[in-house]
Amino acid sequence: MSDIGTLANTAVAVVGIVVLIVRFRVNPVVALVIGAGYLGLAAGIGVARTAETITAGFGEIMAGIGLLVAFGVLMGAILRELGAIERLVRGLLRVFGPRRVPYAMSLTIATLLQSIFLDVMLVISAPLARGLARKLDRYGTARMATALAIGLESGIIFTVPGVGALALAALLHVPLGTYLLFGLIVVIPTVLVATAISTFILVHGWWKPEADEEPFVDEPREAGPVADGVAVQVRDEPRLVVLFGPMLVALALVATGALAKAAKLSDPALAFVSTPVIALLIGMVGTFYVGRRALGQDRVEQAMARGLKESGPILLLNGVGGSLAAMIKAAGLGAILGKYLSAGSVAPLIVVWVIAAVLHVAVGSVTISAITSAGLLAPLAPALGIDPVLVALAAGAGSLFMVHLTSNTFWLLQSLLGQSTRGTLKTCTVGVSVASVVAMGPILALSLVL
Repeated sequence: MSDIGTLANTAVAVVGIVVLIVRFRVNPVVALVIGAGYLGLAAGIGVARTAETITAGFGEIMAGIGLLVAFGVLMGAILRELGAIERLVRGLLRVFGPRRVPYAMSLTIATLLQSIFLDVMLVISAPLARGLARKLDRYGTARMATALAIGLESGIIFTVPGVGALALAALLHVPLGTYLLFGLIVVIPTVLVATAISTFILVHGWWKPEADEEPFVDEPREAGPVADGVAVQVRDEPRLVVLFGPMLVALALVATGALAKAAKLSDPALAFVSTPVIALLIGMVGTFYVGRRALGQDRVEQAMARGLKESGPILLLNGVGGSLAAMIKAAGLGAILGKYLSAGSVAPLIVVWVIAAVLHVAVGSVTISAITSAGLLAPLAPALGIDPVLVALAAGAGSLFMVHLTSNTFWLLQSLLGQSTRGTLKTCTVGVSVASVVAMGPILALSLVL
C-alpha cells in the first residue's frame, strides 16, 4: 500500500476510535480493538495476521505491565484501608503550614501515591483538601482544587507505578527504572511551577468565589479508614514511614537498578531484586504484612479483593492499547513518518506533544489518549533518532492538555471540591493544561543531553 494510503487508513482508524468513544459511548476497550482490526484489514495485512497481531500486541503489553499494575493497585488498596492518605495530608499540614500545603499535597500525590487508583485517591483526598481550603484565605478552594488536579493527572503520567507511566514505558519499550528516574526529573518541577503559575492567575482577579464556588448541602466529615462505607478501627496504628516504607523501598530498588545499569555495574543479586516485578512484589508483600498487623488478616484480604476488581479495567485498557500499537507498527507507519520528521532537533518532540494533545481534546481521557498516542508513536521513535523515554514523556505531557467536560476526573473535582462548572474549568482544565505545557520545558532540556 502507498504511504498516503497507510496514513489515511491510520487516520480513519484513530478518528473512528474517537467517534465510537465520544459519540456512540462505546467502551474504550471495544473501540480500540475495532480500530486496530480496521487498520489491519485496510492496510492489507490480512485476516489471519490481523487477528494474530491484535492478540500478540495484547499479550506483549500484559507481559510488560500486567503484574506491575496488579501489585501497585494492591498496595494502594491496603494503604487506603489503613487511612494512610488522610494521615499523610494531616502531617503535611503540620509540617508545611496552610500557605505551602497546596504545593506539598500536589507534589506528594504526584510522586508518592501513584499506586492508588486515581478516582479512589480523589474521593479520599478531596474532603481533606476541602478541610484545608477553609484554613486558607478566600481563594482556598481555588488553591486546593488546582493543586489536587495537577498532582493527580501529572502523577499518573510521569510517575511509576502510575497507570499512564506504565503504559507509556511498555509501549515505547523504555526500561521502567529509566522512566522512573526521568519521570521524577520532569514531574517535580512541573507540579511546582504549574501550581505556582495557576495559583497566581487565580488569586489575581480570575477566581470569583461567588460564581466559581457552590455551597455544600451536607458537609461530609473527614473519613478515617473505611471498608464498604463502614468505618474500620485500626488495631495498631503504624507510623507513616512504616505504612509507606515498603512502597518506597520498591521504587528505590527499581531506581537503583537503573543507576547500576547506567554505571555498568554487574551484581546478580541487585539485578534480581531491582527487576520491577520483583521490586514491586517486595513492596506489596511488605505492605500486606503492615496491613495485617494493623487491621487483621480478614480486613486486608477484603481490601486486596477490591484492589483486584479495580485493576481489571486498567489491565484490559492497557492491553488493547498494546494491540493498536502492534497494528500500527505492522502497517509500517513509523517508517513513513520518519521520512517527514528530521532527527537531531527538538521539533519532533513538539509534534509528539501536539499529536497527544489533539487526541486528548478529542477523547477526553488522559490515560486513553496517552495509550493511543504512544501506540501511534512507538514505531516512529527509532526513525527519529530520539531516546524513546523522551518520546514517552512528551506523549504523556501532551495527553494532559485540556482535561475537560468528558473527563470523569473533571466532574469529581467539581462535585467534591464545591466548584461550579465554570470554576472547575479554571482550576482543572486550565491548571492541568498549564502543567502540560510546563512539562515540555524539562523534557526539551533533557533532549539536549540525551
